[in-house]
Amino acid sequence: MSFGLQSYVITELFARFALNLAAMALLLFGMYYPRYRDKETVTAASLFNVFVFAVLAVLSSVEFSLAAGFGLFAILALFTLRSEQITKIEITYFFGSISIAVITAVLGTSLSFVLLMLALVLIGAYLLDHPLILQSEERIRLTLDRIPSPALSDPEALRRELSSRLGVMVLSTNVRSVDYITEMVVVDVYYRKHAGR
Repeated sequence: MSFGLQSYVITELFARFALNLAAMALLLFGMYYPRYRDKETVTAASLFNVFVFAVLAVLSSVEFSLAAGFGLFAILALFTLRSEQITKIEITYFFGSISIAVITAVLGTSLSFVLLMLALVLIGAYLLDHPLILQSEERIRLTLDRIPSPALSDPEALRRELSSRLGVMVLSTNVRSVDYITEMVVVDVYYRKHAGR
């Protein structure tokens, strides 16, 4: 590879990485975090974005099979994500962060096409998850010092009990773990403070 061509490839790589970081920041720090305040997911998804970009950039430079590259990071994603339960929203934004890395890292597409795809992804995420589209709900993770009897057998009874205890309208619950040794249960509670909000 000549020096001029190598310099062009490095310049394009940095341009693509800058686009990747900007789009990822808009998705995670501009949309997800202000709406859900989940630092752990933002940190994990942003780091995963950088790692996937780096892997795909290397694979593209050695003409590695694109299908093999997709398979590689899919296996890594499954291995990482199966270690803990995550919500549908978390996994959706996580996948969005990975998608941005794939869109920007794969060589062979023009930067104008990359910009168009990034714009479509970000506009779609902004509109489809906008609080004005559907009524917003808040989430809190609780650790209860006793295991409610309907924790697993009757989710509706658990929802009513938590609504009464918390003084809010609990919409749904997600039991994340039950520890019979310490008699504790960790549960995600999705709620609205006021029914009409």
